[in-house]
Amino acid sequence: MRLILKALGTLVVLLLAYLAFWPVTVQPVAWDAPESPGYTGDFAANTRLAALSFTDIGDHVGPEDADIGPDGMVYMATHGGDIMRAEVGGADAEMFANTGGRPLGVEFGPDGTLYVADAFRGLVAVARDGKVSLLADTTDGGSPIRYADDVDIAPDGRIYFSDASTRFGARAVGGTLEASVLDLVEHSANGRVLVHDPSSGKTTVFADGLTFPNGIAVSPDGAHLLVVETGEYRVLRYALQAPDAAPEVLLTNTPGFPDNINNAPDGTYWVGLVSPRNPVMDRLSDKPQLRRVIMRLPDAMKPAPTRHGFILRMAPDGTVLETLQDPDGGYALTTGAITAADGTIIVTSLSEPRLGYLKR
Repeated sequence: MRLILKALGTLVVLLLAYLAFWPVTVQPVAWDAPESPGYTGDFAANTRLAALSFTDIGDHVGPEDADIGPDGMVYMATHGGDIMRAEVGGADAEMFANTGGRPLGVEFGPDGTLYVADAFRGLVAVARDGKVSLLADTTDGGSPIRYADDVDIAPDGRIYFSDASTRFGARAVGGTLEASVLDLVEHSANGRVLVHDPSSGKTTVFADGLTFPNGIAVSPDGAHLLVVETGEYRVLRYALQAPDAAPEVLLTNTPGFPDNINNAPDGTYWVGLVSPRNPVMDRLSDKPQLRRVIMRLPDAMKPAPTRHGFILRMAPDGTVLETLQDPDGGYALTTGAITAADGTIIVTSLSEPRLGYLKR
């Protein structure tokens, strides 16, 4: 019995040493997470997303973002690199192009070119015939673009897109979800927003020091750029004519991780909340050493996304106008939404094998 107790004691010491000292890739930074409002008030739970219908995308998963093409069809990114397209509300989708990477944000330009923020490759353009070309995988200063996330186009033709993490590249660490978890746990505010000028071919830094900047939307008048800062649970607004000015906080302290943002036809914005916040990680926000311990746990014990479908519509001043939710998670890890010409709401997802749509 004494030998057994000694062996158990040795195992406990080794386990504690592992949890305390084993090297991990993240270097967590202390911050102060606001107390979550939960699903109350403007965010009160409802079941409006439970009425979704679906477009099947075959063997593909993760229609992360979507846009309506010049032909009236809806185009969507998928995990395997394929850009799929379908009739709005159609039952099935077909392949349009493959970026050769991991497309996330998609946005059509006025000439019908589809611009893609590809997490593995950078900023990519897809012509009407499906031909793919790389526009930028580094900034003009030579800094690599490690995690292109979302994209939008200003009226003057400049292309804004987020580089969510300069520390954890999506390709380098094995995927977009894996990289996002590492960046959010570390919380070192290393993300940035880039701008590509098609006339000069230059790609420069518009804003940096952001904690996983994600969704991007240029206001209809071209005066402002809205940026979803996922790691801070908020939406920022930058004045495009005053890039050095501090951004305005439009929406803050959301009950989940905000993801994409897209313009709606009436001048409002759709924002997706991909998953509820993790209360344990919020409580450990000012305890970086304990967050390092969390990263040493087996994957099954680490924080993981929770299934709760959620999109919200926001006024230009940040007022929450409505939410559409599915607390049961029938269609979950919702990244955002767009509105089709007939008013259909098209709902995107990080992981679903289908595209959701809701008739108004």
